[in-house]
Amino acid sequence: MGEVVAMVYDEFLDHDNRCGQESLQQCRWYEEEIADDLKWSFALNSILHRGTSKYQDIALLDTKHFGKALVIDGKMQSAETDEFIYHECLIHPALLFHPNPKAVFIMGGGEGSAAREVLKHMSIEKVIMCDIDQEVVDFCRQHLTANHEAFSSDKLHVVINDAKEELEKTKGTFDVIVGDLADPVEGGPCYQLYTKSFYEQVVKPKLNHQGIFVTQAGPAGVLTHKEVFSSIYNTLRHVFKYVLAYTAHVPSFADTWGWVMASDQPFDLQASQIDRKIEERIEGELIYLNGESLISSTTMNKSVHQSLLMETHIYTEESARFIYGHGRACLA
Repeated sequence: MGEVVAMVYDEFLDHDNRCGQESLQQCRWYEEEIADDLKWSFALNSILHRGTSKYQDIALLDTKHFGKALVIDGKMQSAETDEFIYHECLIHPALLFHPNPKAVFIMGGGEGSAAREVLKHMSIEKVIMCDIDQEVVDFCRQHLTANHEAFSSDKLHVVINDAKEELEKTKGTFDVIVGDLADPVEGGPCYQLYTKSFYEQVVKPKLNHQGIFVTQAGPAGVLTHKEVFSSIYNTLRHVFKYVLAYTAHVPSFADTWGWVMASDQPFDLQASQIDRKIEERIEGELIYLNGESLISSTTMNKSVHQSLLMETHIYTEESARFIYGHGRACLA
């Protein structure tokens, strides 16, 4: 599923000794390749942990700028200082638009942050978090201290399985289904969970009458939104009556990010109604989202808006789009 996440090159300490042993820490970087000719780099304090599971490479990095950062298969998953942006946007819009969410199914989400945000809603009775990788879940349960409370909640049921298989065999239905999946990378299994057949045959039948599906949908910037964002949006339009795309800038991702909500019921709340629901339903305070920011996040710039309207590609297993990129921790 991609390149090894954390390859540390000790042999860089050649006779020139460019950095010197005494300043080793100042010379440690994590690099993520965004394109063939573009990299995004983070200065590191240290590599806290590295591991390789059956499915993917895992690393927890202590970055100088973004704090602790979880990296899977060379792709930044979340960073301590700004992960709240991604996870608040992923979870709260769907739960706020739903009239009374009680049961939520999270596809992926092994780090526990999505479950943490779901559990802030006082109406929630059951959360199933289904991740394919036991080692990722164990890793995050141990190392991501911000999610310890969520992992210990009696309302959270952690299942280790393929999300498609688990949804198919689950007898119950859900108010909200969340796609907190890794980006669709060529050669990886996740891209199958972005397809029209999956949405149509597996996800939609498992939603209650007023149910909402929401998924992370990849980069949504002016230069990157055609990678997968516009395709995921268009694919969902062929399955659900109402589809709503929204975006936010996530600094550690070095881009604007996209999410897409879909339902057979309209999304018709106003900013004041959303603020009231936040106050009434959520325990604690949100850091990023309020009514006005949520509504404004659904307004795309002209370029992206036109691409969404004009997109014709439908995501299938035979005709998939993928996100480029991998990363490494290195000494240079």
